[in-house]
This record gives sequence, C-alpha cells and structure tokens, in this order.
Amino acid sequence: MEPAHKELLRRHQLELSGQLLVSDTIVPFLYQENILTDAQVQEIESQPTDRQKTLKLLQLLPGRGPRAFPALLRALDDFSWVRDKLVLELQDAPGATGETAADVWRPPDSVLQRVPSDRELSRLASRLGSEWEAVLLDLGLSAESLFRCRADHSLSSHGATLAALLQWRRAEGKKASVQRLLQSLQAADVHPSVLQDVLL
Repeated sequence: MEPAHKELLRRHQLELSGQLLVSDTIVPFLYQENILTDAQVQEIESQPTDRQKTLKLLQLLPGRGPRAFPALLRALDDFSWVRDKLVLELQDAPGATGETAADVWRPPDSVLQRVPSDRELSRLASRLGSEWEAVLLDLGLSAESLFRCRADHSLSSHGATLAALLQWRRAEGKKASVQRLLQSLQAADVHPSVLQDVLL
C-alpha cells in the first residue's frame, strides 16, 4: 500500500470505525480478492464489537500489498459516501502524485551494486514479515524452492526466509545486488526503510 493511502486510512481510522460495518460485505469481498487470509478474517471476526472489527481491519490492510487500497474502495459499494470522501481527499492531497517509495531512500551506487553479506541477509530476514515469500518470488525463486525452505524450517520463519535469501544469492552470484533486493521489496510493497535499517 502506498504511503499516501496508509496515511489516509490512519487519519480517518476513528471516523471509519464508527461508520463501517465490515462483517457483511467488506471482509468477505477482501477475502475473495485474496487481500485477507483465513487467519486474518478470523482475527477480525473474533473482535467483540463492530467498531473493533473495523479497527482490526484497518490495522491489517496496510501490510497487504499494493492491491489492498483499490480493493477496499471497491468493497465500499454499500458505503459509497465514505468511499467518495476518501477518493476526494486523496485527489485534493498536496502532491497527490506524491513521492514514491523509491524517492524516500536512495543509497549510493557503490552500495546498490554490491552483494549483501550473510549478516545483512540475516538482519533482513528478521525484519521481513509475511511479505517474505512475495519478495523472494519477485527475486526469481520458484514456488517449489520456497516450499522446501518452509518445510526445512517449519518452526522458524526467520530460518526459512534466510535460507531462501541465501539460495537466491547463491543462484544469482554477482547479480544478487542490493539494488535487485530493493526492487523486489518495492514490488512486494515493503517500505525501503526496512532495507535501509539492515544496511546501516
């Protein structure tokens, strides 16, 4: 999800939680569109009140990739006044064309061209959440390789992520650069600051 979309939802969190009823149409639609997982739907539905269900949904959505915000707008058919207000505010926002994730942090070329070390990949593995598989698929690892990494490290998501990152670096050699990592992080909607923390 783009920074502007995250900020918009954060700003309107309390207002939305008082206006939306997410259980009937919004959550099922986002599940159908593969924005929410089974576990996340259960997490939302286990909240005791409608307000808390909406707040939980708004808390989960920013981490669900670039399709999450457009899908949310489509899911708001029954709440068109809310959708129209969000769209209008987004268009009126200063610099609505805004900064992209790439503008936020741009390391020097000397850093971009180098191959990340074991230590850096380990630190990255500990910072990547549920997006790690999307990142590694974008880096070119096969679904079969990811499945093997998950199976070999079933008790540790850090271990599985690190194994997959090391496999990518071994396969790509000198082409396994920081720049390539940065591209895949952005493709999976992971903020570049995650990589910045790892490299500094």
